[in-house]
Amino acid sequence: MTPNLRSAFSATRSSSVLGASQRAVTFDRLLLNIGEDFNPDTGTFRCRLPGAYYFAFTVGKFPKKILSVMLVKNGLEVQAMAYDGYRNHGRKMQSQNIMISLKPMDTVYLLLQENQDYAIYSNIGPYITFSGYLVYPDSTSSVGYLNNHLSPPDLHLPGCPPFTDAQYDWKRRRRIGEEPRSAFSVARTTSVLGESKGRREREALTFDVEYVNIGGHFNKTSGHFTCYFPGAYYFAFTVGKHPRRAVSVKLMTGRGEVRAMVFDEDLSRRREMQSQSLMLSLKRGDSVWLYSQQDDGFAVYSNQGRYTTFSGFLVYPDFHQYMDMDRTFP
Repeated sequence: MTPNLRSAFSATRSSSVLGASQRAVTFDRLLLNIGEDFNPDTGTFRCRLPGAYYFAFTVGKFPKKILSVMLVKNGLEVQAMAYDGYRNHGRKMQSQNIMISLKPMDTVYLLLQENQDYAIYSNIGPYITFSGYLVYPDSTSSVGYLNNHLSPPDLHLPGCPPFTDAQYDWKRRRRIGEEPRSAFSVARTTSVLGESKGRREREALTFDVEYVNIGGHFNKTSGHFTCYFPGAYYFAFTVGKHPRRAVSVKLMTGRGEVRAMVFDEDLSRRREMQSQSLMLSLKRGDSVWLYSQQDDGFAVYSNQGRYTTFSGFLVYPDFHQYMDMDRTFP
């Protein structure tokens, strides 16, 4: 990526925030701010370059307070949240991450419930962190989106003007010389309850909200990501724990190889969240999906706050396999 197409930040906070004192979470230490797009004094990231951005945050739970922090776009749209409703003496942490598509002047920040029952904890540790960076800028991929509404050469479709860009390869559906791109980020707005102890078929966790799906390689209806470009991929997921139920969610590949998991067998009434992430080397045709234990007594919790999210993107393409794929492309 050329220097003028870079945007990244990472910030921390070394003191707690009480819900009745402020809404937006601000930061007192800026570790990185490439492009100067993040303002730590307001806690706001303002988009300068359109594209797909990855955001991740971790917040500490204040003793005897409820933790509820939302990642908000343009001041109104809740994209995802971190939550823990257990008001005990202990301190702990919750994390969340998503990838979203932004246009110039879009804003993103963390929002704390404006109520004295809510708070987030930190010290010089620090417990509270917020990071984000531009994964894929739109400036070099916008043609790919435009092509969804244009006719290929020598094929006229009603209402679709012909496309004449000599730099676009219609067979491979990408610009000539463009580095391969693949990314997705999805969420659920409803819970999933285990039903039957006798069920043997492993069904993938499905999703109803799609933030980003560059390349169209994730099917939210089936819950499966299918690798098209071989290489090293980063995956991250967060799931909500349902009251009175255990949670067990595994990241699977292929026909059921377990690569990573989250687990919490606490059967208390409280709602909380678990997160996991890893990188995988994938070949073309490999599939990646989440499996939630389907037995009675297990569940995944979510609502309109979007507790449950799943994201992944290509970090480094395997150019040896990629070139072989080009040579054998039908």
